[in-house]
Amino acid sequence: MMNDRHAVIAANRFGLGAKPGDLNIARGNPEQWLLNQLTLPDLSSGHPDSGEVLDAFYVYRRKVNRFRQQKMMEKPDNIAGQLFVRMAADTVYGAVKDEHSLNWRLLDFFSNHFSVSGQGGMMKPLAPTLEREAIAPNLLGSFEQMLVAVEQHPAMLVYLDNAKSVGPSTRAAGNKRGLNENLAREILELHTLGVHGGYNLEDIQELAKAISGWSVSRPKESQHGFVFRQATHEPGTRVVLGKVYRDTGIDQGEAILKDLAIHPATAKFVSFKLARHFISDSPSEDLVKAMTETWRQTKGNIKSVVTTMIEHPDAWHPTPAKLKTPREFYISTLRLTGLPLPNARLLVNTLVNLGHAPFGAGSPAGFSDKSSAWDGADALLKRVDWVNMISRQVRMNQPPLELAQAHSGSLLSDHTAKMVSRAESRQQGLALYLMSPEFLRR
Repeated sequence: MMNDRHAVIAANRFGLGAKPGDLNIARGNPEQWLLNQLTLPDLSSGHPDSGEVLDAFYVYRRKVNRFRQQKMMEKPDNIAGQLFVRMAADTVYGAVKDEHSLNWRLLDFFSNHFSVSGQGGMMKPLAPTLEREAIAPNLLGSFEQMLVAVEQHPAMLVYLDNAKSVGPSTRAAGNKRGLNENLAREILELHTLGVHGGYNLEDIQELAKAISGWSVSRPKESQHGFVFRQATHEPGTRVVLGKVYRDTGIDQGEAILKDLAIHPATAKFVSFKLARHFISDSPSEDLVKAMTETWRQTKGNIKSVVTTMIEHPDAWHPTPAKLKTPREFYISTLRLTGLPLPNARLLVNTLVNLGHAPFGAGSPAGFSDKSSAWDGADALLKRVDWVNMISRQVRMNQPPLELAQAHSGSLLSDHTAKMVSRAESRQQGLALYLMSPEFLRR
């Protein structure tokens, strides 16, 4: 009975939802079943990288300017929206199709931790490249490597205006552009130490100076993507959190990030966020403390920290404590039902309608990870409407009660089982289960 319960928790709390047959596999050793899923997610190739996206945007912008100046009849095609939709949907396709889903949940967590917006001409196709190029390849390595890769990625540099940041003492400062502190502030407040991490305004300003010159390629430059511009980098030593960093150009900012990645406040802050995302809005102090200690011992090895979380008894409390976000609800529904994958445009539109638009948090803080952010009446009604629609599209080759048991196992309540089995049709039974507490929560 214990392994059956843990199998359900493994598939639905740690993963993105059980597929039919998953619980039978996981029952043997639920913890090991999860640990075997700590592999890099397989993102499909064939999409342009961030450098190519920038180049394409510059070409499009030149064509638009020519269109306006010459009053041409046909406006040039803007492929930004197409690229955005294809890349945003590709991640969901992977999470639905993969037999493993713990790694995809982890990717979603860090993509939201390092939130960027898909709004605006350049950001629309650029935003999805961040998780593909900076987060996914570093998902199971050191947080230090991920942090540097993220902060030097064109999507983050453009989103938080660091690409135009100019050191106040440089010659380039005369063109009215100045030092921009946006990225430095979010690095300290959201990406590493946390709002109560012990930094002050001077630390923000010093970090902003250290990463001035971190920019992106311009039209017709030989470099593509991230570019370090010495001419706009503020010269001089920097002092962040009491430590002095020599002026070593690009290495100065990197050295600060590497120290931030292993700072005790970062270890506690990110460990807490991981536990809150996976386990509960209020994870136990013992769990967070154990994860924080592993972070300290391994200097921020993400795989080790996640392993500590999986192996901790407080992570396996039988009562589901988290309400699925719309994205999790959508993915877990497709995983369970085997519903044919929709085209990319329909997929993205559905997530928008459910209130969880890809790269649509609208803030560097990302979407809320608290259940209370997703349990409003209107939000749940949108789920009901979608479930009623898709339940008519699922080929019900088996009674809905069997699907319910394949997902919830021994945690399926008698009340829900009776409700599903007594439904007027298989489609209605499926819809009732998908809106049951056992499926909505994890």
